[in-house]
Amino acid sequence: MTGSRHGKAELRLVAWELTRSCNLNCVHCRASADKGPYPGELSTEKCKQILEEISEVGSPIIILTGGEPLLRKDIFELSSWGDKKGLRMVMATNGTLLTKNIVTRMIESGIKRVSISLDGPDEALHDAFRKVPGAFRGALEGIALLKEAGLPFQINTTVTKHNSQYIGEILDLAVKLGAEAHHLFLLVPTGRAKDLADQEIEAQEYESLLHWFYEMRGKVSIHLKATCAPHYYRVLRQEARARGEKVTFETYGLDAVTRGCLGGTSFCFISYDGIVQPCGYLELNCGDLKVSSFREVWENSDIFKQLRDFSSYKGKCGRCEYIRVCGGCRARAYEATGDFLAEEPLCAYEPHKKSS
Repeated sequence: MTGSRHGKAELRLVAWELTRSCNLNCVHCRASADKGPYPGELSTEKCKQILEEISEVGSPIIILTGGEPLLRKDIFELSSWGDKKGLRMVMATNGTLLTKNIVTRMIESGIKRVSISLDGPDEALHDAFRKVPGAFRGALEGIALLKEAGLPFQINTTVTKHNSQYIGEILDLAVKLGAEAHHLFLLVPTGRAKDLADQEIEAQEYESLLHWFYEMRGKVSIHLKATCAPHYYRVLRQEARARGEKVTFETYGLDAVTRGCLGGTSFCFISYDGIVQPCGYLELNCGDLKVSSFREVWENSDIFKQLRDFSSYKGKCGRCEYIRVCGGCRARAYEATGDFLAEEPLCAYEPHKKSS
């Protein structure tokens, strides 16, 4: 790769954990979310102020998440406010609380897309993951309501040893249900998922899965995206080169203009109590929105500055020719070594450039 090894910091995406309260108890939960309520959740007025501050920095997609965001009583007021500020508002929900009325209110408040997680192709697998009987049925009923109302939705799947052999079936189900997209999330062992460290798939299986995901691009009618799986953007370029193709927006759409790990470069996460992090899995305090403006944190955080300087990355990530399109998962690096700039532990690729 040629060009600067420094990343641009154009804000494109913010995930905001508006509440940690949740009606489920999922084994892989980043937030270790439970019933709550949690002390320290930001007030409606403070949330509106933060949305205004974000709109002064850019026009990113805002993912309203949790916990379960529908448990916040002011969720539609906040969505509507963000929508009026020119932000693209989307919501991540487990789907079990959706009703006709709630879906109507989502649409009225400017929600443009909803993501619902399916971690198995059937009730037995999904409910075992979600630790709540009926979670699969509830998610499907919620999806049916979204479809009926014409509100676009996507399916998210967290890949573990528990379900990796069923990903094809889950993709088939996503297509059958009428999803706009299927996003794969590779397990990051933080929060409750620390107990699932042995459920993380091996580097070679990870590699095979991403090659399979690439192959499926042209075979299904919906958009496929790998999240928390930065190597996918290396795999995509390797496969394209092998086919004599150039990776451009015309040939590969959004995949050509995004990169693997977005934490701190074009994405950030806001916790329920206003702490800004590179992502939800990398629990490093980059600034506190109770005392600093969003712009101050986004532009001046030392951690964000380090993440944007690819020359500061270590190990094989630091010498990899795909650093600008992949970057490795910074949360997995931190979890494995205590250093967020260390090499990604779940990568089977060996860069051409050897260490000196």
